Amino acid sequence: MSEVKSYDIRKILNALPHRYPLLLVDRVEKLTVGEEIHAVKAVSFNEQFFQGHFPGRPIMPGVLIIEALAQSAAILAIESLELAGSGKLVYFMAIEDAKFRNPVEPGCLLDLHVGFVQKRARVCKFWGKAMLGDKVACEVQFTAMIADPPAEGE
Repeated sequence: MSEVKSYDIRKILNALPHRYPLLLVDRVEKLTVGEEIHAVKAVSFNEQFFQGHFPGRPIMPGVLIIEALAQSAAILAIESLELAGSGKLVYFMAIEDAKFRNPVEPGCLLDLHVGFVQKRARVCKFWGKAMLGDKVACEVQFTAMIADPPAEGE
């Protein structure tokens, strides 16, 4: 039986190297080690990207929705592959079959669902779905690489 966990913002900050304004995961509702994660992004009108995307009709950029899914995947990989404290980073390698179904606007809670398609020690493939209640905002598959952090001065 897989272990189920949840993360508050302190645990997320310990797991990910991302910081404001690029940290796009606010809470982990449920993480089933080795399987999948349900995280949440609270989308606020104060987000920097809304100033220019688009004035008069603020919509969260699709690439940032995918980034939020990828950050959720990184937490899943770190927990599932026991990488916590190792300094290893999770890097994007590929994005496939991205589909955007509904716009993400300020005031939304964006539910981020991500699971493993394939899991290896150095490369993992994930499926991701960003939801607005019962509506799909984005569906995507993506691949990530587990890597050592850059050496000092690189």
